[in-house]
Amino acid sequence: MRRVLSVAIIAATTAAFLSVAFAHDTWISRGKLKNAAGEWCCGEGDCFVVNPVHETGSGYELINGEFVPFTETQPSPDGAFWRCKRPDGTRRCFFAPPPGS
Repeated sequence: MRRVLSVAIIAATTAAFLSVAFAHDTWISRGKLKNAAGEWCCGEGDCFVVNPVHETGSGYELINGEFVPFTETQPSPDGAFWRCKRPDGTRRCFFAPPPGS
């Protein structure tokens, strides 16, 4: 019985997480948001929340050591940090709340 309950809780948590992630792909996709090079920011499943993020004087340092300058950052309407990637994993777009917030 405990095992069934544990599996059910894990499945519900996973479903809730995936629905939130896909919902945010939708606001990025619906906004037809592009990066400075003119590329669409995302397709289905290309964007995800990034935490923790450290703000520096000129941009953001991500947990994986990647640095994103403020000039390559777009405003995040939900106040979260979002990274959109290309199929090869490189950054296509980055969304962040305003600096200092």
